Amino acid sequence: MKFIDLYSGLGGFHIALKRLGHECVFASELDSDLALLYEKNFGITPAGDIRTVNLAEIPPHDILCAGFPCQPFSKAGDQQGLDCPQWGDLVDYVFHILRHHKPTYFIVENVPNLVRHNEGETWKEIKSELCDAGYDVADHKLSPHHFGVPQIRERAFIVGQRDGLATFRWPAPAQPAELSIRTVLEQDPRDARQLSEQAIRYLEAWQCFLDAFPSDEELPSFPIWAMEFGASYPYVGRTPHSTDYRGLDRWRGSFGRPLRGLPPDDVKAVLPPYARDRADVFPDWKIDFIRKNRTFYRRHKNVIDPWLPSILSFAPSFQKLEWNCKGCERDIWNLVIQFRASGIRVKRPTTAPSLVAMTTSQVPVIAWERRYMTPRECSHLQSMASLKHLPDAKGAAFKALGNAVNVDVVEAIARALLPASTSVPIEKGTRPKISHNWSALQPADSLAHVG
Repeated sequence: MKFIDLYSGLGGFHIALKRLGHECVFASELDSDLALLYEKNFGITPAGDIRTVNLAEIPPHDILCAGFPCQPFSKAGDQQGLDCPQWGDLVDYVFHILRHHKPTYFIVENVPNLVRHNEGETWKEIKSELCDAGYDVADHKLSPHHFGVPQIRERAFIVGQRDGLATFRWPAPAQPAELSIRTVLEQDPRDARQLSEQAIRYLEAWQCFLDAFPSDEELPSFPIWAMEFGASYPYVGRTPHSTDYRGLDRWRGSFGRPLRGLPPDDVKAVLPPYARDRADVFPDWKIDFIRKNRTFYRRHKNVIDPWLPSILSFAPSFQKLEWNCKGCERDIWNLVIQFRASGIRVKRPTTAPSLVAMTTSQVPVIAWERRYMTPRECSHLQSMASLKHLPDAKGAAFKALGNAVNVDVVEAIARALLPASTSVPIEKGTRPKISHNWSALQPADSLAHVG
């Protein structure tokens, strides 16, 4: 069958459907650098801005694939949704093309928050448009780790078929014995970025904390915010901002620093950055984290106080630790690290953190090798090892991979949705050794399924 690849990026949809023997007849990609890469990888020159394309000139096709920009719907963005002036209207062109060309099928991918955005009203509007275009529609959330790929990255997928989805079943997650990020790592990659001395110092300091923490007690599941250790500023019912940073003489700021006698600007500077919100009341989640960290400090003050000076000079992001590996051996150097604005995140070596359109500093760290993952390794996490060309600049490569659709997930969905076809042999060494469970399928009517 013939398919089109809208907002194509690195071409995840293209790889998946080509594996199944289908032919791409049209692609669109606004980013000129990614469009050039698409041509080098697939021999097709994508159209630029889909808003400038004459819909009648798009070739006839059986399948529409689209991963329209997620920024308007992502929780990490401003969540302007369909009203976003830059990207909000791009989903409309999916509707326009479906109405004009009437392909039998479509597969669409976006962030999970798409179906929750604006209390579900955004998804309700999108689904209504798809149904009005003549499609039976189903949506579901899937992640690469469901299919043996060592990355947890849940995404919303939407499928549609003009003559009904009565026989469609979502591919059910496989149950691999144990995932390991080691399956996608290269041996001594020459282009790997090494951890800086400063980053090593951050991790060594937190390892000292882990070593000192009582071995018979579990580490907290909530983020450890060290700036709350000794702090007492008001956070329930009012915020420091609500007092204009005045009248706080009897309270203490970050790490227990006294606020007595300080002018308002200095009071503000002594507080944790997250406590300087221009709000009269903190959200419940922040109140909960502050309360838990202060309780944690009181319980373990004898362990924390001798260690605390070692992190006082760190930037605020590195004064936070997210221990996301309950029950693991408490050895940072055997785990996977991610440096984030929200803190140093520590994860099991079974899976990588979700690839997002990240800066180079957010790339997963292989702690036992004291290095960051390479773009080529991250391409394995998106099941894109067969791509011959990635962006030359590492920052651009990581961003493109973070925006990409996972190939193995799309392939599983396409196998379930489309008529049986002969798969194209995959070149040896271009796919990780993973196990799939294509036969175990979930009923479509157990999901949001309308038409």
